[in-house]
Amino acid sequence: MLEQMKAPHVKLKIWSDDNLDLLRLINAPEMMEHLGGPETEEQIVNRHKRYLEIDGKGSGRMFSIVLLPGNETVGSVGYWDSMWKGESVYEIGWSVLPSFQGRGIATAAVAEAIADAKVERKHKYIHAFPSINNPASNAVCQKLGFQLMSNCEFEYPPGNFMQCNDWRLEVDAANIVSDERL
Repeated sequence: MLEQMKAPHVKLKIWSDDNLDLLRLINAPEMMEHLGGPETEEQIVNRHKRYLEIDGKGSGRMFSIVLLPGNETVGSVGYWDSMWKGESVYEIGWSVLPSFQGRGIATAAVAEAIADAKVERKHKYIHAFPSINNPASNAVCQKLGFQLMSNCEFEYPPGNFMQCNDWRLEVDAANIVSDERL
């Protein structure tokens, strides 16, 4: 029997002015490989502004991911209102800095963000759209009980079309995997 790895402990912090430098780190070519490539500084500043405003609009939340116990900021995760196939849903996305990947941090952070979205009871489903060429992000969806709906073409960022997997989780009845199983 394989020994199960203990899940990392993460804390999500609401996106703040202090996270602009984190967004610049996330914008690195290796981090944006599956998302149409790096953005310009102007695009980064505009995205940072949208992230700051999202919670106040009641249309989702963006967070920085903090790894405990050292309180290192290691990535971002968030969910937001979206329309998908004529249905109002949440969409979720995440990024973990390269030196922290492969440790289960994304899975733990996405589980926390889903728990936050469930409290709002606003939408029946939350969708994730990782590139079909991003095995790590697709694995996060699978580990957390998302259902693979289909392969689809998705536009992100605007003007860039990519092949994605449409993963869906019912957030009204979602069973978030416990820390022991991550």
